[in-house]
Amino acid sequence: MTNQNPILHDIEPELADTIVASRRDIFTKYAKAAGILTSAPLVLALASNQAFGQSLPKKIEDVLNFALTLEYLEAAFYAQGNKARGLIPSKYRTVFKTIGQHEDAHVKLLKGVLGSAAVAAPAVDFTAGGKYADVFSNFDTFLALSQTFEDLGVAAYKGQAGNLIGSGEILTVALQIHSVEARHAAEVRRIGLKIGWDSAFDKPLSKSAVLAAATPFLA
Repeated sequence: MTNQNPILHDIEPELADTIVASRRDIFTKYAKAAGILTSAPLVLALASNQAFGQSLPKKIEDVLNFALTLEYLEAAFYAQGNKARGLIPSKYRTVFKTIGQHEDAHVKLLKGVLGSAAVAAPAVDFTAGGKYADVFSNFDTFLALSQTFEDLGVAAYKGQAGNLIGSGEILTVALQIHSVEARHAAEVRRIGLKIGWDSAFDKPLSKSAVLAAATPFLA
């Protein structure tokens, strides 16, 4: 499967010329160091620390750290799954490798925006205390948890969007991540021979509901 809709694109040369030096410095420090490609909204988001006087508003910082925790969880899940010998059928390896790369990019992006305020990666237990003991040896179990994490991520970003309204650039980047997580969820469902949607309207989840669902996998 080719990555026809990458979440981050090369910055337009003409647009790059219009970005002030301080923003290019932020781009260089975080985006290039993280090894990810960027779009103009990403450059603006990475410049937000400077725009807010080197620190983000507490509400925005909390939302981004919440998102970062979920991205850590997903990135670790795919890292382990992609390394597990014989777990993923050959025809799906590129799909899950690409999803894992996307989650890594999300982590690097959020850490770059948060800077020193970024929370550390949590310890994880994808067996959920033994409930899913075969998660990295049984593809069906792995696929079920993949759908769980992707659906959870989609609902989490949607539930927090309102808290980012005060920062248009960061909201834009959050929505870029949200739409890609939704594509991940649909693709994982397709692989599991399920319909890619539940209804005409997707439901957001509160922070407490998301954490309740994620907590069993946090060691």
